[in-house]
Amino acid sequence: MDSGHPQLQWLSDPFVLAPIATLALVYALRFRSARREAGGRGASPLRALAFTGGILVLVAAVATPLDGLGERYLFSAHMLQHVLLGDVAPLLLLLGLSRIIMRPATRRLQRVERALGPFAHPLTGLVAWLTVMYLWHIPAMYEAALASPVVHLVEHGSFFFAGVAVWWPLIGPVPMRTRLTGMWPIAYIGAAKFGLATLGLYLTWSSSIFYEHYERAPRIWSLGAQTDQNAGGAIMMVEQSLTFVIALVVLFGLALKQSETDQRRRERLEDSPVGA
Repeated sequence: MDSGHPQLQWLSDPFVLAPIATLALVYALRFRSARREAGGRGASPLRALAFTGGILVLVAAVATPLDGLGERYLFSAHMLQHVLLGDVAPLLLLLGLSRIIMRPATRRLQRVERALGPFAHPLTGLVAWLTVMYLWHIPAMYEAALASPVVHLVEHGSFFFAGVAVWWPLIGPVPMRTRLTGMWPIAYIGAAKFGLATLGLYLTWSSSIFYEHYERAPRIWSLGAQTDQNAGGAIMMVEQSLTFVIALVVLFGLALKQSETDQRRRERLEDSPVGA
């Protein structure tokens, strides 16, 4: 049955803003301190802009009509919410950090890394992210999250923290003992993005409806359940592909910059007087 227009509201659960507001406040205070300590080095306006973007993405995901649209009506809207929480927001928030901003937490995080031992490896974040994403899109798990507010909260939280885990080794606001060097960053991000894009591709071209909730949901905007599911898969696939291309460009740019820096260093050494 097509209901025409959905019944939606902003901020259906005001409590979701509490952790987001706390995160923004902590960052603002630390950013101000970092500016006093080191000026623009490590606490630049671009970092503040990236972090602000991450906060806005979180708000868009959980406090706008997108939340109700995905929960009550459209799988595609829910999928958009998932990629915002599990990929876009963590990326922007981490880009807003720097070693100077993270300085008060560095020693604690390094102790955690030592305690994790072999699990404190970049591949752990990759495996955790793909596992979380695939696990919650198993129909039984997906339906359980829609049926229980508590399970739904756990689902969204796991998406976010898995997103932080997968982006952390690439952005590195706190140096890890095991780092991605050479061509490994490209292989790493390729495995992450194409690994999840495969799920999106499957949902895009599947002719079966996997989630009964959306099969029973009121139809809106003349969008059938099958088309809605295919659109959700396409959203995941396109978002992963675009993120991969952007990351690839940035990684190549950083590699070129490092190569030029190394070349200038070698030239200075060659030009310096022997024995000076």
